[in-house]
Amino acid sequence: MSCKLHQAKVGDEVSMTVSIGKYQPIYYAGASGDFNWIHIDPEFGKMVGLGGNILQGLCTMAFVARAHTDLAEDPGRLKRLKVRFSKPVYPNDDISVKGKITKAENDTLRTDVVAVNQNGIEVITMAWAELSLK
Repeated sequence: MSCKLHQAKVGDEVSMTVSIGKYQPIYYAGASGDFNWIHIDPEFGKMVGLGGNILQGLCTMAFVARAHTDLAEDPGRLKRLKVRFSKPVYPNDDISVKGKITKAENDTLRTDVVAVNQNGIEVITMAWAELSLK
């Protein structure tokens, strides 16, 4: 059975939008063990100059990964992922992952990706992923 990944070609887009819920940092803290106060306490986040609590960077990276695994229809096909965290993500933000397939060779696809919030601010930059066609 062929999946969407096998039909993909250079120039095709990868995209996904996620709404970050009020409690997403707390849910992710429970799953990851990252209970840093900047993630779970809005007042602490304000006190340290962040304007409130922020989502864990690895949770944001997971949304970038999910956009690719959704394309592949198999998480095992995501072979490499690199991101640069450039701005914080806050509860109630909408994050759009936007990528483009830039290379297809040797049974591997490469995408170049950014993630932006609802204001168009890039929260993840200089990101790329490699997906295996095998």
